[in-house]
Amino acid sequence: MIVTIDGPAGAGKSTVAKMLAGRLGFEFLDTGAMYRTVALELLRRGGMGQAASLGHWIEDLEMVFEPGKAWLRGEEVTREIRSPEVTALVSTVAEHGLVRGRLVVIQKGYGQGRSLVTEGRDQGTAVFPFAFCKFFLIADVNERAMRRFRELEKQGGTVNLNELAQQIAERDRRDATREIGPMIAAKDAIVIDSTGLSIVQVVDTLEKQVNLRGTPTS
Repeated sequence: MIVTIDGPAGAGKSTVAKMLAGRLGFEFLDTGAMYRTVALELLRRGGMGQAASLGHWIEDLEMVFEPGKAWLRGEEVTREIRSPEVTALVSTVAEHGLVRGRLVVIQKGYGQGRSLVTEGRDQGTAVFPFAFCKFFLIADVNERAMRRFRELEKQGGTVNLNELAQQIAERDRRDATREIGPMIAAKDAIVIDSTGLSIVQVVDTLEKQVNLRGTPTS
């Protein structure tokens, strides 16, 4: 049984998905961490100027993922993949056909025979189109920027709030208009606006919707 949560950056998908998975007794798949790990490798190889080389090394890139943790070439990079520098490269990485192709295969394989809550941009459309329950989580761009700002502050980072909001809005545009795996709500997805809601309120809403559907065999 698979529950998907798609939506733009900063809408709270990862936090909500983790909590929902815990309540349901499901596993959690953080697909954003996968793309961020590839983006970190690209950054280490020289950044945006090396984007054209992605296709030459993506198939052999050693990545391991567990709930809340990510490893790149044997090194834990859980914190590094959340840096502003990596965030700035994620959309470029996600637009690359070979990257998406490899990661979608990994994601589909991970979902085989599992009860899973998964979050991303295209989980309910390209990866798990027959998911039991689909959500599309949105929030006001300024609120999303503030959430990310506070997250970075806790990590000891510094960033301009207005610039962060502009970056998020630009990423929304890129994610929604890319040719491969665009960020769009599935036709049968439930759209949830988390603006002004606490994480607990959002999770309560999603859990209620899942429970209303019973089980796939009921």
